[in-house]
Amino acid sequence: MSRIPTRPPGRPLAVLAVAAGLLALLAAPPDDPEPRTTPAAAVAENTATVFYWTKTKNWAAYNLHYAPDGGSWTTVPGVGMEPACTDWVKKTVTLGTAAGLQATFNNGSGTWDNNGGRNYALGTGNITVKDGVVAHSDPCADTPPTPAGTATVYYSTEALGWTTANLHYQPAGGAWTAVPGVGMQAACAGWWKREVDLGTATSLKAAFNNGNGTWDNNGGSDYTIGTGVSTVRNRVVTANATDPCAATPPDTQAPTAPARVTAAADGVSVLLTWEPATDDRGVTKYQVTRTGGSAGTVVTDVGSTVYSDTGLAERTAYTYTVKAVDAAGNVSAASAAASATTGDKPATPATGKPLGTDPRKDPIYFVLTARFNDGDPTNNRGGSQHTKSGNAANDDPMFRGDFKGLIQKLDYVKGLGFSAIWVTPVVLNRSDYDYHGYHGWDFYKVDPRLESAGASYQDLIDAAHAKGMKIYQDVVYNHSSRWGAKGLFVPTVYGVRDSQWSWYYDEKQPGFEYDGLTIDAKTGKSYYNGDLWSTAEPAGNTCVNWGKPTGGKSAEGYTVYNCQWPSPTSGMFPKELYHQCWIGNWEGEDSRSCWLHEDLADFNTENPTVQNYLIGAYDKYIDMGVDGFRVDTAVHIPRTTWNRRFLPAIQERVTRSHGAEAAQNFFVFGEVAAFVNDKWNRGSVNHSAQFYTWKERKEYDADDTKAALEMYDYEQQQGTGNQPTSTNAFLAGNSYHTPDHSRFSGMNVIDMRMHMNFGDAQNAFSNGKDSDDSYNDATYNVVYVDSHDYGPNKSSERYAGGTDAWAENMSLMWTFRGIPTLYYGSEIEFQKGQKIDCGPTCPLATTGRAYYGDHVAGSVTASDFSQVSSASGAVATTLQQPLVQHVQRLNLIRRAIPALQMGQYSTEGISGGMAFKRRYTSGSTDSFALVTVSGGATFTGVPNGTYTDAVTGDVKTVTNGALTVAAPGKGNLRVYVLNGPGRIGTAGPYLK
Repeated sequence: MSRIPTRPPGRPLAVLAVAAGLLALLAAPPDDPEPRTTPAAAVAENTATVFYWTKTKNWAAYNLHYAPDGGSWTTVPGVGMEPACTDWVKKTVTLGTAAGLQATFNNGSGTWDNNGGRNYALGTGNITVKDGVVAHSDPCADTPPTPAGTATVYYSTEALGWTTANLHYQPAGGAWTAVPGVGMQAACAGWWKREVDLGTATSLKAAFNNGNGTWDNNGGSDYTIGTGVSTVRNRVVTANATDPCAATPPDTQAPTAPARVTAAADGVSVLLTWEPATDDRGVTKYQVTRTGGSAGTVVTDVGSTVYSDTGLAERTAYTYTVKAVDAAGNVSAASAAASATTGDKPATPATGKPLGTDPRKDPIYFVLTARFNDGDPTNNRGGSQHTKSGNAANDDPMFRGDFKGLIQKLDYVKGLGFSAIWVTPVVLNRSDYDYHGYHGWDFYKVDPRLESAGASYQDLIDAAHAKGMKIYQDVVYNHSSRWGAKGLFVPTVYGVRDSQWSWYYDEKQPGFEYDGLTIDAKTGKSYYNGDLWSTAEPAGNTCVNWGKPTGGKSAEGYTVYNCQWPSPTSGMFPKELYHQCWIGNWEGEDSRSCWLHEDLADFNTENPTVQNYLIGAYDKYIDMGVDGFRVDTAVHIPRTTWNRRFLPAIQERVTRSHGAEAAQNFFVFGEVAAFVNDKWNRGSVNHSAQFYTWKERKEYDADDTKAALEMYDYEQQQGTGNQPTSTNAFLAGNSYHTPDHSRFSGMNVIDMRMHMNFGDAQNAFSNGKDSDDSYNDATYNVVYVDSHDYGPNKSSERYAGGTDAWAENMSLMWTFRGIPTLYYGSEIEFQKGQKIDCGPTCPLATTGRAYYGDHVAGSVTASDFSQVSSASGAVATTLQQPLVQHVQRLNLIRRAIPALQMGQYSTEGISGGMAFKRRYTSGSTDSFALVTVSGGATFTGVPNGTYTDAVTGDVKTVTNGALTVAAPGKGNLRVYVLNGPGRIGTAGPYLK
């Protein structure tokens, strides 16, 4: 997850108490007034029937919370309302002698309609409440009642390909129809219909078939269908449904013209952005028309509101207009024109190309770029917390490592045997302590504190590729910094900068734009805060109670004012672009739609403008040739949004820029943080890692916000026992089978369950096996012991289980399914037992994020993966450490045996603790291996033949389908390969 620092200096506990109070208010029902003391007027009726319009709410339940005039309020959430007619629910309440009632409505889960805080004042008789408008009528008076005992059943064969459909049914208390049942009539494309007279019955059991022996009986449970109109689609019954074949009027209305088109040139590329157009049924694409240059007029279809036009002529003026197109082909008027003039073509290629090979072949080395190795001291920055954190005393600025330093040590990483490097986010960050990269501010710009002349991000990507190594970029879609996101929304002002606070907050400098690097000559500080702080409330401020003291004091005794720190409830961030709540339940729906922390302003990722901003930003890095994305805080965005928007956009861009094969192997792995030992995170499928590896299994509302809620509710109701399963990670006996990725979402995940259990390798192995049938394909799981966030069992320290335990963990990770990943320095047990992160309250040198460059100082040259041809200085000493030699040889062995990289596995017929067999078959490759980690094992029912241990070179001939291996010892390993290559590498401290 994103790094959450301690609160900024001067943030008082009183402010936190105020925030807690706001949360308590949010949880309370809206605006319950005190009971009136004025006597009620005489009334002619003693009941009120309240009708409530549901079409624009789409809640799962509706409650009426009310108080008769002069009486008391009902207990929260009130009384349930029942269906009335299409799009209406109702409730009749007894008022006694009251002349009316005060009312609010809610969904029973914390979402309220209280008339904008005023409550609804209702009378007696029939009353309607429709989108805030109160009227007196019965909206269902003209609705013909559904005949008792009649069921109209619509069945969808869209996903089945049937050419006919039969309904086989049993009225409640009655007998089944004769097989195959009664024929259904074609209703419209993909739908069949049958009306059934049930007599006195109120429901029926049903199954469907195609008349040729193919059945849909709801997985053996049959369907239960009530009276009225019901639809059955993809095994989901919708009661009281609208007619799916109702005629839709033709769409003749064109979208509005796109507004605020801007064009910005960068070399021989132009970045075009615009605001989304509106349409009564939705915009499907945009047409970008370019004029200028030798090509004349060029029209390009674009799926988002961001377009990067590349490969243009140098020093040439181009003009752009944009039109919006809807699904019916209606085209809007052209936008206002935007122009840009290109500059000079870069001396080096503007884009790289991903290596495009199977990611399972590539073990990953994870670095915090700013803490790994310093190649250019001129871009080092300590920020506003440099002294207070204790970093100044150590001459250890938070931004210390950089791309130049990483480029200089690529041979160190390659010499360890790693062929992929995961780097922390590269976008320009903004906060008081932002070296880690998770406080993004300008998502379209690489942070200059990481770049140097001749060592740009592009240079790093190209240099890694030249050595056969991939770059996986850490990306954040969930949130921006508390300073907003440049190009999307930046707050006008945060809070008061008075004489007390001027020591901490830089003074605003006209014309200056924050870049994280430039130093203010006046104060000698970097610009982290200044241009958003003010001595007077600016025009356009939206923050509630700006400039008013909170009543609290800082640690220094200074007055604390409202709006000095951001809050989702303050009005500082617009609801269209940012969510407006704090997370209350980490396994609840609000964890996907509320703020994690005040430093992490939570994007409204269901908004198209936000989606397009992020898609456009990350398109840039795809074009640069990165090989994959590690997705931060993936669980805090609904799966529907990933599956509908972000994941397809990644695939589309990689395909367009680099080809279909590169897209197939572009590796996306998400952080779905679940810090428990459960297979399903506290029983919540929506918050479990494996859940994100699957496509949706039904259609939801076209609106992304509504779809997210529908999906959450539907999957929670399905529960852990009705989730999809897969055999993609498992052998069928001894045979490899082609995996089925047809339901793969496009996102793989970090194996949180193994990570949490790596305090003991056997635990990690057992827990991993238990979960593997619930991932789409667990052979793609990213597996690590500890990281920049946590150690095993949610420990806040770097792993300190001992060298033998580390060796055993590594032996398991490098041979079991999944992709082994090592956090920088773990090869020498760097900072073992140290607190991983304490924010600016302690020096970085004392934490698990300490600077590593001293251990790799000197020169190193790798002739191949795991092969160091020369080394001198401190790095030569580092390379002699026992775990370094261990991981070098593990990488040699894994790289030589395809079964250990991409193979499926099984523990059938095997005795022993951590023992398994793996196989991978493709074309002329057939790799079969028997593995035991630390303990002895017996393998039965395996193919006969000659097996050679890759560790010792020992040869065993199997003639009776059985092979027995003695215990190699903790941290050691045996890998017997059928028709194997022999011993791989030389004996070391553990593999011997």
